[in-house]
Amino acid sequence: MQEEINDNLKKISTWKRIFFLLVFAVIVGLVRMLLWAIVFLQVASALFTGEPNKNILSFGKKLSAYLYHILLFLTYNTEKIPFPFSDWNLTEELELPDIKEKK
Repeated sequence: MQEEINDNLKKISTWKRIFFLLVFAVIVGLVRMLLWAIVFLQVASALFTGEPNKNILSFGKKLSAYLYHILLFLTYNTEKIPFPFSDWNLTEELELPDIKEKK
């Protein structure tokens, strides 16, 4: 058992993953602030125009998908490293439910 733990501690891939976990923990904080800004902008848009801003809707969906991708990586549910260490298209390929638009 002790030898197995020592082997795991010597793996470069383990330390690389820990490094990325720390980096993405910081990025999650920044993304959360941006998402709150989007929430407030959408509330303001709804108050002043009666409907959400379509451009902000798209950006909010992409940012939500990015946060989802990061959380999948942080919880070891995927080995695909999120943007900026990989292509943004990996984030856009994630299956998210479509947003229902008001008619």
